[in-house]
Amino acid sequence: MLGTACLPAGMPRHEVEQLDQLVQERVTLQKGQRLYQAGDELDALYGLRLGSIKTELLEASGQTQITGFYLPGEIVGLDGMPEGRHSSNAIAMEDTEVCVVKLSDIDKFSRFVPALQQQVRRIMSKEISRAHQVLLALGSMRAEARLAAFLVNQSDRLAALGYSPNEFLLRMSREELGSYLGLTLETVSRLFSRFAREGLIRISQREVKIQDMDALKALSHQAA
Repeated sequence: MLGTACLPAGMPRHEVEQLDQLVQERVTLQKGQRLYQAGDELDALYGLRLGSIKTELLEASGQTQITGFYLPGEIVGLDGMPEGRHSSNAIAMEDTEVCVVKLSDIDKFSRFVPALQQQVRRIMSKEISRAHQVLLALGSMRAEARLAAFLVNQSDRLAALGYSPNEFLLRMSREELGSYLGLTLETVSRLFSRFAREGLIRISQREVKIQDMDALKALSHQAA
């Protein structure tokens, strides 16, 4: 159940019950605290129970590039799967609680519940695919299409997690959103104002209400 479940929302109940056996620990993070950092060994995955987390890379220039935002009901830590070490830093954007699933426990329980490992792999594959699709799409879009696509994606993710798809709070700052979208802070602010002026959204600080989803979707499909 949302708010209490540690593992991804939208799963069949019997899968949730099986996967919940893997949760042996919960960790509380304060805003700005790291869950893990680039180079750390991947020994666990984290089900986000409360709060929100961003992942970021430190570029050679010293600048940070935000690579993802995670919401309650989503899994954090999959960036380390290919190499066995995390490739990014994961940082709490607010007071946050995660449920720890040790990879060794996945292997151990899978001996008794063979379908368990398949379920975990399916979840991981879905999460990785979603993240890659977003990043690939953003790279070929105009500025306004990037922001529109982000809002549509945010709406879809929240709906899948059982929240309102049309009214939500953006957990990240506009500067953080700009880093993720490859846009300047000024461009993000200008586009939010434009979308509001054109009746696509209503926005107050970080509170967003989508008023014309069809128009946002159409805008998000415009190529560069």
